[in-house]
Amino acid sequence: MACRIYALAQQKGGVGKTTTAINLGATLRERGRRVLLLDLDPQGALSAGLGLDPLSLNRTIYDILRSARSDMAGVVQQTDSGCDLVPANIDLAAAEIELVSEPGREQILKGKLEAVTSKYDYILIDCPPSLSLLTLNALTAAQGVIIPVQTQYFALRGMDLLFNTVEKVRTRLNPKLTIVGILPTMYDARTTHGREVLEELRETYGTQLFETVIPLTVKLADSAMAGKSIISFHQQSPAAAAYRALAEEVEKRVH
Repeated sequence: MACRIYALAQQKGGVGKTTTAINLGATLRERGRRVLLLDLDPQGALSAGLGLDPLSLNRTIYDILRSARSDMAGVVQQTDSGCDLVPANIDLAAAEIELVSEPGREQILKGKLEAVTSKYDYILIDCPPSLSLLTLNALTAAQGVIIPVQTQYFALRGMDLLFNTVEKVRTRLNPKLTIVGILPTMYDARTTHGREVLEELRETYGTQLFETVIPLTVKLADSAMAGKSIISFHQQSPAAAAYRALAEEVEKRVH
C-alpha cells in the first residue's frame, strides 16, 4: 500500500492527541503495518511517552527542519512499541521563529518526508496544541487529519477554527488534504454530561465522527508514564480494545 501521512491536530491541549498517536501507531503496527511516528510538538510528549528523555536527545526533528542537508532517516529511532520515531524536544520551539523567513516555509516538512515514505505504510504526525507554522507544515505534508476531541462541552469550542484552517490549507497549499475523522476521547459513559456531548458530536459531525470512542481510564496515563503503548502495558483493557477498533476503522477509511 502507498504510504498514508496523517496529522493528529487539535489546537486545544489535553484532548488525548499524543495518546492517540502512540496507541493508534502501536495498533496499526500490531496489524502488520510499518509505522513512523513524528513528534512535532516542542514539549516532546510523544517522545517521552515512548520512553525517551527529550532533553538528552542530540538530534531531533528540529535539526531536520533547519538544515537543507539533513536527512530524515538520520534521526529515526526504534521504539519498544514497534513503531519508528522522529523525536522532538524544546529546541523545536525556536523553529517557529527561524522558519518564518524561509522560502516555502509551509512545505519544508513535506519535502523532508519524501525521503522516507517508501519505508512506511503510515506516518502519524503529532502536532503541537496550536494552529502554528509547525501545524501548517504537518497539514501541508499530510493526506488526512485525525481530530481528537474530549467529550466535554468546552472541548467543542474552537472546532470551527480548526476546520477553517484545514479548509484554507486545502485551498492554498494541499488540495489532497481530507478529514479522516473526528475521534471522541476521554469518554465517561457514567456521566450525563459525557453522554450528551457524545450525542451532540454525532448530530453535528455525522459520518465524520469515528464510531470508535476512547474511554476515560487511568490506564492510558499509566502506560504513557511507563513509556509504553496501552497494548503493551495492559492489552486486555477497554482502552486497548478501543484503539484496536480505531486502527481497524482508520484502515477502512484509507482511500
